[in-house]
Amino acid sequence: MRVSIALFTSDLRVHDQPVLRAALRGADEVVPLFVVDSGVREAGFDAPNRRAFLADCLADLDARLRDRGGRLVIRTGDVVEQVCRVAYEAGARRVHIAGGVSGYALRREERLRAALREERCDLQVHDAVITALPPGAVTPSDRDHFAVFTPYFRRWENERLRDRLGAPRVVRVPEGIRSDDLVCRTDLKGVSPGLAAGGETEGRRQLKAWTDGGIDAYADRHDDLPGDATSRLSPYLHFGALSPVELVHRARQAGGAGAEAFVRQLAWRDFHHQVLAARPDASYRDYRTRKDRWRRAPEEVAAWREGRTGYPVVDAAMRQLIHEGWMHNRARLLAAGFLTKTLYIDWRVGAQHFLDLLVDGDVANNQLNWQWMAGTGTDTRPNRVLNPLAQAKRFDPHGEYVRRWVPELSEVAGPAVHRPWDLPAEVRDRLDYPEPVVDLGDGLARFQEARGIG
Repeated sequence: MRVSIALFTSDLRVHDQPVLRAALRGADEVVPLFVVDSGVREAGFDAPNRRAFLADCLADLDARLRDRGGRLVIRTGDVVEQVCRVAYEAGARRVHIAGGVSGYALRREERLRAALREERCDLQVHDAVITALPPGAVTPSDRDHFAVFTPYFRRWENERLRDRLGAPRVVRVPEGIRSDDLVCRTDLKGVSPGLAAGGETEGRRQLKAWTDGGIDAYADRHDDLPGDATSRLSPYLHFGALSPVELVHRARQAGGAGAEAFVRQLAWRDFHHQVLAARPDASYRDYRTRKDRWRRAPEEVAAWREGRTGYPVVDAAMRQLIHEGWMHNRARLLAAGFLTKTLYIDWRVGAQHFLDLLVDGDVANNQLNWQWMAGTGTDTRPNRVLNPLAQAKRFDPHGEYVRRWVPELSEVAGPAVHRPWDLPAEVRDRLDYPEPVVDLGDGLARFQEARGIG
């Protein structure tokens, strides 16, 4: 009997799953394997919200495999050690895995390939599993990656994506392969109370609802803070419970301006992955240095983390993050811009806080979006500053988003909620809400002086 291993990483699904389908094509039996990686925990990336969502995804993946006669094998420890052990136990001669782009993923792949070679077992890496288009599939003529999104997108949207793959009907797993127990999210501590449910089944339910209706208004409403008109599919993409290739195909089938805008966002995701694949150190080092001498202001950072900056729209964003482990994309831009340019705090401080809480905390997208907002990344206007009051007026004109997440201000009607310092003294005295941590004009002047502007 020929046996292969389908090593799941950030591709926890059975639909449009190249790794699983390739493993099934090349063997009589397959071990669907997921290793709870001790290296992830040691690196500090094992945040409670992602652990909880992962638990949902693994339980759902196991159920979907059991529907097909198989099961998911769970092991815990060093990935290379555990994969080699399972390969030995099962007599497997090939391991299939999705290609990654982070420095950690690339080092894991190198170690795994070398260790499996010692066991006379091959490693086959599959592209277009975690991204719609593989990093490096399109490049400019003079360098190894695109550093600006617009020319990348022009090439990206003209590339033919691979076809979608159906879910397998039958998965045969060798007998006698031990599996660790699945973890339940209810056993975990520190999980955000409003965290979404994970898993491919829930992801596909939300995808259907999105493509059946919500996507139509996306072009007009994706920045609408109180309307919450985004897809909310990013956690399912991060864990691979949904396929980015399938999402692009489904959106293009739906058609219209909303679908086109949504596909553009999926292209942004691929763009960041191709940047990180070419420059792995961009996860912790400035992509384009501005020679910043960032401030150290622990009290201001604490106020930002807690949603107590005195700027209601920023505080609403940070409190949504605490409660849901997720944040509206426009709110992410506001929160990041406020920390890096109004407070002039190192982007790495904010990026780490987001990774501590975001269920969709992805190294490529999180770190490079933070760099974009800090002006150290791929933004062609690195010194742009988002004024939170102007942004609030435009994207939360009646203050509904603020009142939803900052209950201290719930009695303040209309747009006045964005400027609580202008309220009558007797009203301010009743509100348990802080004064602004910085004057916006002072923050802007400080940033411009630091960057040598003006």
